[in-house]
Amino acid sequence: MGLFDFFRRDAGKKLGGTETPDAEHIKAEVGRLGLDVQGLDVAVNGDTVTVKGQAASQEAKEKAVLVAGNVHGVSKVEEQITVAQAQPESQFYTVQSGDTLSKVAKQFYHDANKYPAIFDANRPMLKDPDEIYPGQVLRIPPAA
Repeated sequence: MGLFDFFRRDAGKKLGGTETPDAEHIKAEVGRLGLDVQGLDVAVNGDTVTVKGQAASQEAKEKAVLVAGNVHGVSKVEEQITVAQAQPESQFYTVQSGDTLSKVAKQFYHDANKYPAIFDANRPMLKDPDEIYPGQVLRIPPAA
């Protein structure tokens, strides 16, 4: 459980066509992406989103945090999601101008050709490895 800073509240996906985050739209987006979080509860207070529930995996938990944090108007996510079985945590990385997944892979794995690991770790939020944007936060799984 923790508080995650997303810093750039002007970056991110606009859900429901609004400028301000909405709990029901965030909850629906987590469901639409098929993330396994039972009893998901989402609350919005200004630019802070609180997510609660029981995730089937560490991956589902981390992706739910990213879905909530990569919404336009959100700068912080307070995560209160439990995981059925403990697993190693991923790192999070905020995309900078000029970044590519290859560049990020080189930074974290010392091998630009390992970018598919980062792309796969951020599916289904990412649809194309060439479509990342500054301010977006990505999940960087531990090196295999």
